[in-house]
This record gives sequence, structure tokens and C-alpha cells, in this order.
Amino acid sequence: MSEYDAIVVGSGPNGLVAALTMAEAGRRVLLLEGAERFGGGLRSAELTLPGFTHDVCATVLALSLASRALRDRLPDLGVEFAHPEVPAAHPLDDGPAVLIHRDPAATAAGLGRDGRAWQAAVGATARAGFPLVDTLLSPLGLPRAPLAAARYGALGALPATVLARSLFRTAPARAAFAGMAAHSMLDLRAPITGGYGMMLASLAHSVGWPVARGGSQVLADLLVERLRKLGAETVSGHPVTSLRDLPPAGTVLLDLPPRQFLQIADLPAGYARRLGRFRHGPGVFKIDWALDGPVPWRDPEISRAGTVHLGGTLEEITAGETAVAQGRPAVSPYVLVVQAGVADPTRAPEGKQTLWAYCHVPNGSDYDMAPHIEAQIERFAPGFRDRVLARHVMPPAAMQSHNPNYIGGDIGGGAADLGQFFGRPLYSLKPWRTPLKGVYLCSASTPPGAGVHGMSGHHAARLALADLRSGRVRGAGRA
Repeated sequence: MSEYDAIVVGSGPNGLVAALTMAEAGRRVLLLEGAERFGGGLRSAELTLPGFTHDVCATVLALSLASRALRDRLPDLGVEFAHPEVPAAHPLDDGPAVLIHRDPAATAAGLGRDGRAWQAAVGATARAGFPLVDTLLSPLGLPRAPLAAARYGALGALPATVLARSLFRTAPARAAFAGMAAHSMLDLRAPITGGYGMMLASLAHSVGWPVARGGSQVLADLLVERLRKLGAETVSGHPVTSLRDLPPAGTVLLDLPPRQFLQIADLPAGYARRLGRFRHGPGVFKIDWALDGPVPWRDPEISRAGTVHLGGTLEEITAGETAVAQGRPAVSPYVLVVQAGVADPTRAPEGKQTLWAYCHVPNGSDYDMAPHIEAQIERFAPGFRDRVLARHVMPPAAMQSHNPNYIGGDIGGGAADLGQFFGRPLYSLKPWRTPLKGVYLCSASTPPGAGVHGMSGHHAARLALADLRSGRVRGAGRA
């Protein structure tokens, strides 16, 4: 008998959920993490100055509240979520910022004659609730909300540019929708980018866009603590360079992208070729700041928002994201800004504030985007640079160094376009299962993709348990 029933490699949200799912099923679990701290994309650190807590990657945790893999576990964990008064804002050059409120009616009121269209598209998506979210986070299963999914799919399949121009007549509404859709890290002229925009905007209404009080690391640490209470063994600072080096175990779950899997496993040639064709998306260029006070936004209403989308109009944002998709840095980039201190003042000394922002860049780019990011902030917050006490810059190479899953700075685990929305990491009805006996992939490179939802780990672990129960563990041997 082996010492462990299941080994999980990697402790990002998906690895943690996979480990919990196995442990809760009574399996003896070993969790291995290559970094010194658990959490993957949930890690926090004092990147700038003592007393300033920065999230290295994920901060806004809307999907954690909405995901079936996490929402039922969160009450027992004790994590405290802090909600900004306004989930998101989109400033404009020639008028007030668009504010995305928790209440879709309040958002619609600020959009004037486009308010009704916002309610009909984004508001309806929010009202569909968890059944629709569960359907979208389980893209290869039977829909829990078939009618809502059909309505969502009819609009969401469209490019964001087409959907924005079809739904909305005013520049502010179109710009706000583009800011949502650009989270996809895709050319906004590409199919399904409209769906990304609708879903993210609807989450602001249905569950909010909160942060974990004290930093995202708190959520990771509480998940690890829960694992230990279930009897799991957790080991950090233990990189895995070969599957042959793992202790014996009936099940192995890998929170790794295809490229790393290819490096540590001997795979059948055909499967390896297919896996090698998996494409990574753009990288991110990220800056964290320690500020001596709040950002001096030209529109003071933005000071109430946790997330701010910078880039101006639909046309400007589209041009920037198109450039990145074509392999060129955007001189005037779309910039995603998070001011976590609006909701959680514990992250900085009294009167001070943390801030981070990133823009998209071609995968692996070494182009210095820091001046362009700060110029976009200054555009809407004159005097911002005067508030900076310290900054910490992470180009794509630094992002990958921090987390080897971020190939070329790709924090999404692979391009999330139409071809790879279902074919992650390759086309299969059970893409989490590999040809190796008892070995499964559970990273964001498998469905449903990026986000702090844990559903890739949930799907992989449930499939592994089903294979064990059936007695038909697939594969030809781990070696």
C-alpha cells in the first residue's frame, strides 16, 4: 500500500481545490509546492516598502464568491471579504467616469439612454445567478440553466466590438463594456470576447468585486490550513522535476501548464505533439506602488472604486489590444488598475495606500511599459507620480520567475480564444485526463480556464475519483 492516495503538484487555487476535493473524499493527500509559500497566483508580499502588502497577481476575487468549487467552502474558512463601495470605474477624457455599481439599476441610471440595454444584457446575465455561472464554469457538461445559457451564448459569442456597438449608442457605455471585455487578454474583434465582458460585468452586480482583507495570501493560507485539518501533508519549497521522483500514489494531479508537463513526464508521442501545440496568450507588465495618499483622480468618484479600467474609448482600447494580439506593444495601452485599499485599509500604513496596475504585452516581451502605464494613470489622475513613495516593476520575465506557470508572463494559463476555450489543452471530452495512468492536469490550462475559481481542480479531482470508483483508471503507466 502506498503512503499517499493522491499527490497534488502546485498550490494555486486549482491545486488547492483539487487537494481539498481528494481529502474530503477520505483520500490521503500530499500537496507539493515548488515555491517557499503556498498559493500560486494568490500570494502576497511586501514588494515596495515595509508595511505595504501587495498581491503579486490576483486581488479581486469575484469568481471565488461565484464558483461552485469555493463558494460553499468559504463560510467555514473564515476569510473576510472587503467590498469597495463601487466595484469598478471607467474614466473618460470628456465627461464623468462610468461607475459600475453593485446595483445594476444604479449602473443603468448612470448610462442614460443606454441604461435599458445594460439591464437587458448585463443585468439579465446577473439575474440568471449561480446556475448560469456554474454552466459557464463547466463548459463540457450539461447546462444547469439551458435557457439562460442560450440567451447568454447568442450575445456572448460575438466580438466585444460588435456587441458593444449593437447594444449601446453612447461612447461611455461602449467604453465601459470594452474595459470589461479586455480582461480576456484577446483582440476585442475576436469571437466570444463579448461573453467575457458580459460575465465579468454581471459578477460586479451579482456577487461584487471584493478583495480578501489582509491580502489574497490569506485565502491561500486558510485553504492550506483546511487541508492540514483533513490530514493532508503539505510541503512547500519542493519543486518537482520528474514524475519518476514522486512517491507512489494512485492519483497524481498537476496544477501545471502543458509546457511544464512535457518537461517532467515521458508522454506518448502523439499526445505530446498535440500538447505541444497549446498556445499561450499575451503576458502582463505589472507595477506595484506604495503611495503617500489616495490617487488624485480628476473625477473624485473614482476614489470609491476598487478596480479602474484605463484606456479611454472602445476604439482606443480595441486598438491597444489589437496591437498586442499582433505582437506589438501598445503605446497607449489598456491599463487595469486595482486600488485595494479603498476596501481594505489594512494593506498600508494609516493615510498611505497600495496600488497596482498592469497592461497586456506580447508574450515574453521585454519592452519597458512602465512609462506608458504611468502616463495612462496621469492622464486621468494628474499629479499621480508625485504620490509615489516606491515602485516595484514586474515585466513578463519576472512574472514567470515568480510563478513558472506564467509562461511568458501569461497569467491566464494559455490563450483563451474560441479555439482554446473548449480545447484546453487539447480537444477531448475529458481534457483533464492524460494518457499516463492516474495522472491528471488541473491547471488553468484546462477548462474552464483562468480565474480564482478552482473549477479546473474541481473537475480534475472529481474525474479522478470517478475513475477510481469505476475501477477503470485510464492510462498506460506513469513512466
